[in-house]
Amino acid sequence: MSDLETFQKIYQRACERKGGPQALATMLDKPLSNDVLGSIGDDRFLAEFSKKVFQSGFVWRVVHNKWPDFERVFFDFNIEKVLLIPDEMLEQKATDPSIIRNYNKVKTIRENAIMIDNVAREHGSFAKFVADWPTDDIIGLWAYLKKNGARLGGNTGAYGLRVMGKDTFILSNDVVGYFTQRNIISGSAQSKRSLTAIQQSFNELQQQSGRSLQELSMIISKSVGDNYQ
Repeated sequence: MSDLETFQKIYQRACERKGGPQALATMLDKPLSNDVLGSIGDDRFLAEFSKKVFQSGFVWRVVHNKWPDFERVFFDFNIEKVLLIPDEMLEQKATDPSIIRNYNKVKTIRENAIMIDNVAREHGSFAKFVADWPTDDIIGLWAYLKKNGARLGGNTGAYGLRVMGKDTFILSNDVVGYFTQRNIISGSAQSKRSLTAIQQSFNELQQQSGRSLQELSMIISKSVGDNYQ
């Protein structure tokens, strides 16, 4: 890709903006290994996806503060128990003042439990399915979550995967701005053409650097924009 800078150029700029290689290194997180990721309980994936659904368009701090009550109300997101929740009980739980009372979002908890259960039956566990998904097609996993899950499109599913430890880039404003400025994408970053171009760019940068998608995404975000400190 002629408009894509080399990793070294992006990295050098990020270092200059953030106070040097050591300072930058403290700002970077790495994903979990596939073995560790694949051993996580599927209930934790349901919990994190649910949290990201509720955080979307809402104050994250409020969701965080209420999350212990979400865990209690939804049986610690035990997949089997959530699957057994009848419609009447789901409606009742959506009125519980200890959680965020949004029935449409509450419904996604059971819907995503169904997706996770279906995957687990075929692949042994949802965690293993996620761990085995190749990172050179991480947008394919995003697409799977969008198609088969509930409200997991856009950045919602990607943020959930990142928190759980799956290696993925994030389309933050700075990252999208970078690829737009380099004329690698135009229009919506969520279009199939843009996503493919971004994935190919990350794959190229990964080949050059040997770094994870997560690190590359963070380095790019720190090499552009107004966040100099």
